[in-house]
Amino acid sequence: MNRISQFVPLALLLVCAMSVTYPAMASTKLVDSTTGMEFVPVPAGCFKMGDTTGTGEDDEKPAHEVCLDAYAIGKYEVTQGQWNKVMGSNPSNFKACGDSCPVDTISWNDAQAFVARLNKSSNSNYRLPTEAEWEYAARSGGKQELYSGSADPNVAAWIESNAGQTTHPVGKKQPNGLGIFDMSGNVFEWTADWYAEDFYAKSPAKSPVGPAVGKFRVNRGGSWYVEATGSRTTARGSNEPDKKSSNLGLRLVAPVK
Repeated sequence: MNRISQFVPLALLLVCAMSVTYPAMASTKLVDSTTGMEFVPVPAGCFKMGDTTGTGEDDEKPAHEVCLDAYAIGKYEVTQGQWNKVMGSNPSNFKACGDSCPVDTISWNDAQAFVARLNKSSNSNYRLPTEAEWEYAARSGGKQELYSGSADPNVAAWIESNAGQTTHPVGKKQPNGLGIFDMSGNVFEWTADWYAEDFYAKSPAKSPVGPAVGKFRVNRGGSWYVEATGSRTTARGSNEPDKKSSNLGLRLVAPVK
């Protein structure tokens, strides 16, 4: 089962964005040679990771300072077409949705196999984002954003109430402030980190990577299967690394020079 937050007051839908200052970064387009996957540069910076409203779940607290180096993250979730190009098959439950829809029904272990094969064919160093990298990017560089792209989940995300029990082509909802799509809703996205409910209380400030061992891997962002509360930018989900589900997908990170 995904471990997701269960309640957010309606008033929080109108939460105002908190301004965050961070260095400008070149908008050079980064495209993978094998799949055509696009990556969006994310500038280095610091932010308060976790619940800053006082209404999140216990595992979203305490909000704590995190500082990250620059990186680049997928503009979209990895699609069925991209997965098929690399792996030669499509595991998705929602194949009828098409090549431009996010790949689904993949485990964390499957995601690692995909990354390894893609890196070999593209001669690159792609990987899953850390949980901190994922949240920083989802929040448009660390801003106080309830959903990634809008305070209104219906504008930003495919969720249980509007998705019609299926995934949808990537990039059809409003992007966030960095130009990244679907970081709320559509499919949960695996991250690199092991899950620990109390990790935030002892997280290092510089480039945290989660605990060294664990039972569950973190996934983030919510999906077509859950309501808006589970698609908030600070909500944390987790599953066993071998868990496959039609609401589990991925998005990659690329190193930048």
